[in-house]
Amino acid sequence: TNNVAENLLNREFESHGPRMVLLTDITYIRCAEAFVYLSTILDAFTKQVLSYVLSPSLEIDFVLQTVNQLVEKHGVSLTNETLIHSDQGSHYTSLPFIRLVRDKNLRQSMSRRGNCWDNAPQESFFGHMKDELADKAQAWERFDDVKRDIDDWIDYYNNDRYQWQLAKLSPSQFYRYVTTGEYPLPGKPPVIEVPRGSAP
Repeated sequence: TNNVAENLLNREFESHGPRMVLLTDITYIRCAEAFVYLSTILDAFTKQVLSYVLSPSLEIDFVLQTVNQLVEKHGVSLTNETLIHSDQGSHYTSLPFIRLVRDKNLRQSMSRRGNCWDNAPQESFFGHMKDELADKAQAWERFDDVKRDIDDWIDYYNNDRYQWQLAKLSPSQFYRYVTTGEYPLPGKPPVIEVPRGSAP
């Protein structure tokens, strides 16, 4: 827990364009059986969930798996300037996580201790997810129940949940728009300024 990275991000969540700033965290989810744990990696600019792993255990493996899944799915769009930002939790200060981030040619940044605002979009994502799944959560008995609904909701969130601040698009549509210039809705597309600089 002494391996704390510098806070390189400094809350510049949307200042560096898609795939430049990635946010990661873990949230606890209660079901009748026990707690389960969700690890996600979120693109701070497009708000897409790029990878996620649900685990019945807090052992570090599922956090490492989230990074590996990120690179498998989106490695072609990442660069050696891409920043992965987390809190100072023991998973992220562990040597296996630090080594994996380095081996994948990503840079590591961490929030200041006890400062949730330093990773606010990630915290907000978990809050919206739990609010929108609150009715279904009452029926969760087993891990598989949680996984089914989390899988469905994240697919909906990425592809069908439109957000006003994302040019009225879903996160996945917004990513395609800012990378191709093709706006999928009728009418004049909004002007989106996409930073082209490197991450902080």
